[in-house]
Amino acid sequence: MTVDSATDQGRRVFIEEAEELLAQLEESLMELEDAPDDQEIIGGIFRALHTIKGSGAMFGFEAISSFTHGVENVFDKVRAGEIPVSRDLIDTALKAKDLIKEMLDSDDGAGCDQAVMAGLKEKIDGFLQDGAAAPAAPPLAAPADTANGGQPLCSWRIRFRPPANIFATGMDPTMLLDDLKELGECDIVGMTEEIPRLSEIDPEALYIWWDILLTTDKGRNAIEDVFIFVADDADLNIELIQCHDDDADDGENGRDHVKKLGEILVERGDISADKLDEALSEQSKLGEILVNKGLISPHRLQSALKEQEHIKKVAQAVQQKAAAREKTASIRVASNKLDHLVNLVGELVTVQARLSQLAAGAGTDNQLIFLAEEVERLSAELRDNTMSIRMLPIGATFSKFRRLVRDLSDTLGKEIALSISGSETELDKTVIEKLKDPLVHLIRNSADHGIEPPEVRRQAGKPPEGSILLAAEHSGAHVLIRVSDDGAGLDPEKIKAKAVEKGLIDPEADLSDAEIYNLVFAPGFSTAKTVSNVSGRGVGMDVVKNNIDELRGEIEVESEPGRGTTVTLKIPLTLAIIEGLLARIGSERYVLPLSAVEECVELRAEDSSVSERRNLVNIRGELIPYVSLRERFGISGQAPAIEQIVVTNVLGTRIGFVVDEVIGQHQTVIKNLGRLYQNVREISGATILGDGSVALILDVAQMVHAAEESELASVR
Repeated sequence: MTVDSATDQGRRVFIEEAEELLAQLEESLMELEDAPDDQEIIGGIFRALHTIKGSGAMFGFEAISSFTHGVENVFDKVRAGEIPVSRDLIDTALKAKDLIKEMLDSDDGAGCDQAVMAGLKEKIDGFLQDGAAAPAAPPLAAPADTANGGQPLCSWRIRFRPPANIFATGMDPTMLLDDLKELGECDIVGMTEEIPRLSEIDPEALYIWWDILLTTDKGRNAIEDVFIFVADDADLNIELIQCHDDDADDGENGRDHVKKLGEILVERGDISADKLDEALSEQSKLGEILVNKGLISPHRLQSALKEQEHIKKVAQAVQQKAAAREKTASIRVASNKLDHLVNLVGELVTVQARLSQLAAGAGTDNQLIFLAEEVERLSAELRDNTMSIRMLPIGATFSKFRRLVRDLSDTLGKEIALSISGSETELDKTVIEKLKDPLVHLIRNSADHGIEPPEVRRQAGKPPEGSILLAAEHSGAHVLIRVSDDGAGLDPEKIKAKAVEKGLIDPEADLSDAEIYNLVFAPGFSTAKTVSNVSGRGVGMDVVKNNIDELRGEIEVESEPGRGTTVTLKIPLTLAIIEGLLARIGSERYVLPLSAVEECVELRAEDSSVSERRNLVNIRGELIPYVSLRERFGISGQAPAIEQIVVTNVLGTRIGFVVDEVIGQHQTVIKNLGRLYQNVREISGATILGDGSVALILDVAQMVHAAEESELASVR
């Protein structure tokens, strides 16, 4: 790998990690608005900005580094208590975050709206010069009064040994040393004892390492942030030596507290206590003795002496223990590699099904049967583990909407609070990515159409601040996501009148409230009287419906006039591998998602009946409508005397699908049908069976909708 390619790889890693830091930054800023005196949040914001600034400069993103440096300086003063947290400060920081993201997305890492940048720089300079927020925006609350930014003045011993190939990653270790110097008083000793002969030197390798003495009030986290991109590969040791109290005298805690040279060398591990005692028994200077005996190198002696001098230069204090942060070991994997792994697991599941089928027909070949069962067990375990890797908590997606609701509140002139529940609920990463647009539209709709202006809410006896709840919970093989608001609710008569006006329904149509609410998902449907930046153009809810259909999900609307509206999305946990029920109709085979299946019963001719042109079957006293898939798909041939009916449940609606035979449960690897069949609503995909044949996967929700539409058409 060449240095150039390594640098490009380093830049890509920086972009990925910077995007994560910006997402965390936005979330922290929203939290800071609710808790303006939380020093931990302020410290996290400062560290995120510091890391983006330092790493940006390291990888050639000079424009990002320069701009971020100004924002970092502002929050350095915030954590020192010199600038109070205000809404104006949060607004400026959020706009700065957006600008950094814009620069990050540009080809050269510098492209952005220069007028916006100039305005933000002027605003940032104003904070730094005035030492306070603009007078027009009073502080939300006074920050806690902490000296030295909330950290005591401490001296640290740092041993930094970078990997020999650090240059190949595009990093310059001297830039890290420069960052350390910015934290406080710093002494650096270079260790050159490992440099080989000139004939043996690799020009691309690094042979030098450093001992650093740093006195700072920034704390351990600030030091660790300097090494954040090399900590996993480097030999890094950060050790607290002393903390210093300005009020200490020169007595017990003063100059006498400075450690002797021998103590320092033993602490560092450069010499054992026994060797030290042996050397001290001779009447000479300790340093000379150790060097002459070859027990330490002159460089190590010089480094220890430098530490002794460094401690003398700073104020005396009482030593404190530093708590080491426990880090979770993890690795970064490209999403396309993970997708490829899932595809391979899917192929393995298909081959395993074929092996099981061969073993079942092998008769008394117990060895083959045992082998097939073992492969089936291992395949299932590998499948479950692979799918769990793709599962991510939905909380990261939910938290991004805090900013959306905040901006909508300002745009609409309303007071809106977003509450989040079920952040720990996990979903397939592919599903999460496709959920963002539908949730944006639902939240915008709740803010614009649902939540009333403050004066209207007061007149209705409600608090002036409206609330939107974003909640998630597991439900079997699905996740239920609810977007609820406590606004005005939906007006069925108004929706029906608009639908009649647009020709979506007949004026005489007798529809339930649930059916009327579903009309809002029709393309071009909108009840807004005026067009705004938020809504009114008739797009949005149909986008929600289309995206949820693509996810093979279901959507339900509940509303109570004057009390609010709840939209429920029922989404499958994964789109890659599902448990299905394999059924046969003639020579064709189909798969129904097992999560939607309630039961299977026999259907005899004498058990069925027709009422109002609907096929009905009586199951334990309940009349359940059913659809004959043989008739629906136009499959020729004679149906058996006793058919099977698969009863499904779609958002509380029970409906049966009649097949010739239910074969049994089937682990289904979903394959896309391709562009030619992308508009086929009732089929969501296909799967390859153990014998190599193809079975179509039915979209149960779409089958129900299609049956309802056919019924309405026949009534008309």
